[in-house]
Amino acid sequence: MRKLKNSELDRLSIEEFKESKKTPLIVILDNIRSLNNIGSVFRTSDAFLIEKIYLCGITAKPPHKDIHKTALGSTETVDWEYVENTLTLVEKLKAKNIKIISIEQAENATMLNDFTPDEETRYAIVFGNEVKGVQQEIVNTSDVVIEIPQYGTKHSLNISVSAGVVIWDLFCKLKG
Repeated sequence: MRKLKNSELDRLSIEEFKESKKTPLIVILDNIRSLNNIGSVFRTSDAFLIEKIYLCGITAKPPHKDIHKTALGSTETVDWEYVENTLTLVEKLKAKNIKIISIEQAENATMLNDFTPDEETRYAIVFGNEVKGVQQEIVNTSDVVIEIPQYGTKHSLNISVSAGVVIWDLFCKLKG
């Protein structure tokens, strides 16, 4: 096997990305403190054609050199918006029939491998603060709470890793 050169990767231009059909997923970052995590989520969202990212609460906004360092330009491709209050945003999205999924360890959570998304439904996936997780009021308002199964001793994943796992899983399930 030969590694591919960057010129062989068939990358979309920014314009082509903007015009392409998006995966019906919205990402909500609820009070994310690490600029590197924010940038990583942008990069993952670009890779899987995510519709939009909402940055909420203390989550920093581009342009910022530490976001840019991990985003590698994906802040220019993925649509994003800052909204101060996550609950207000969630209620607004629910009014548009967008189903809210919190990624959290909670009572009666659905394991990610057991969740089957409806191909006709738009979803917003909420990822929470690195220490406190998704705010309880957001969990309460969610249509579904999904937990990533973990079998080791820590039962804790970095938010950028969680986003990668969940977005990839839902992308595969939605794209068949």
